[in-house]
Amino acid sequence: MDIIVCAKQVIDVSEMKVDPNTKKPILTGVAQKISDIDKNAMEEAIKIKEKNGGKITVVTVGPADAKERIKELLAMGADEGVLVNPPDEFDYRVVSNLLSGAIKKIGNYDIILCGEASIDLFSGQIGPRLAGLLNVPQITYAQSVNAEKEKVTAERNMGDQSITTESSYPVLITVTKEINEPRLPSLMQILGAANKPINEWSADSLDAKIDTKVNIIELKGVSMERKNVIFKEDVNDSITKLVDSLAKEGLLR
Repeated sequence: MDIIVCAKQVIDVSEMKVDPNTKKPILTGVAQKISDIDKNAMEEAIKIKEKNGGKITVVTVGPADAKERIKELLAMGADEGVLVNPPDEFDYRVVSNLLSGAIKKIGNYDIILCGEASIDLFSGQIGPRLAGLLNVPQITYAQSVNAEKEKVTAERNMGDQSITTESSYPVLITVTKEINEPRLPSLMQILGAANKPINEWSADSLDAKIDTKVNIIELKGVSMERKNVIFKEDVNDSITKLVDSLAKEGLLR
């Protein structure tokens, strides 16, 4: 079974700080990593390969240093990596078109796996856009996947209910963080990843539209200021004052 995993290099948002004066995020020096939910997609790909055999190819759109992030997924169990260098300006439309062009260039595939969204912007656009460009069925928000020879069945998390969906191949599946626990590669796997191939393709080498339609005008962080109100009175009195304070702030109705 030929499996493609789409992964994104993102900043580690847990390490990001916001400038208190400008409200803009401080990105200089913040570590890069593979988006968490994309690792869940990778783990699911490995499980499908362990059951059915086959090959896993990781595709990433990003700068040259994203090769180091691809190596993390190769260490987990992917067989090959593809890095597509984007133009200077790009949006979700460009990224999905580049991924589509790369996948068409790769050729054969049965399953494309993506995280439901990236942890930095969390738009959830790439999976559905990619399925549309490739004209393949899609199963979104999968919290469990059972890939068999002729079909794949997935349980989808729809918030207040769960829906079981079935599809033939090829198919694109976006997974949730709850689907599994990504494995940690051993030292030998990490060392072995250096010998696995990573192909680097330019945007111009792919049959893809690379003109942007959406531009980010400004990016600001959300200020999280605490009031530091402490109630030291009797428990019952403290609860009453707390409820009154929350009501005055409009947090209770």
